[in-house]
Amino acid sequence: MLIDWSSNFGSWLDLLESQADAGQPGAQERLDIVLAQLSYLQELKDPPEADTPTLRRVRQSGAYPVWRVSHPYREGVAIRLIVWFPAEAPPMIILFANDKAVMGDVFYDSVGSRADQIIKAFLRAQGGTQA
Repeated sequence: MLIDWSSNFGSWLDLLESQADAGQPGAQERLDIVLAQLSYLQELKDPPEADTPTLRRVRQSGAYPVWRVSHPYREGVAIRLIVWFPAEAPPMIILFANDKAVMGDVFYDSVGSRADQIIKAFLRAQGGTQA
C-alpha cells in the first residue's frame, strides 16, 4: 500500500534518525520499531476493516476515523503511529507518532484533536474536502 506522511511525522522521524546516528541511548531501538511499523503498513493490501493486534481503531478519534499502529511489548518503549486512510489517494497518511511510554495516557487524550488538525491541513493543501 502506498504511504504518505505529514510534515509533523516527517520532522519526528528526521529527529529520531539523527538521534540514532548520534548514538543516543534507545534511539536506534525506537527507529528499528518505526521501520518495522512502516514495513507492516506498506504490506497492507486494503484499509483495515477490523482491529488486529498491530492496527487498531483509535476510540478517541475526532471528526475523522484514525488508526494506531503499535508493536509487541518492549519495556520502556511504546511507539505509536497514528494513521488515516482517506477515500482518495494516497491510500494512507501517517499523521504523527510518539513514544507513548514517555507521554502516557495524555497521548491518546490528544489524538482526536491533533489528527483532525493535521487532516484538515492536508485536505486544504490538496484543494479538497472530505468528511
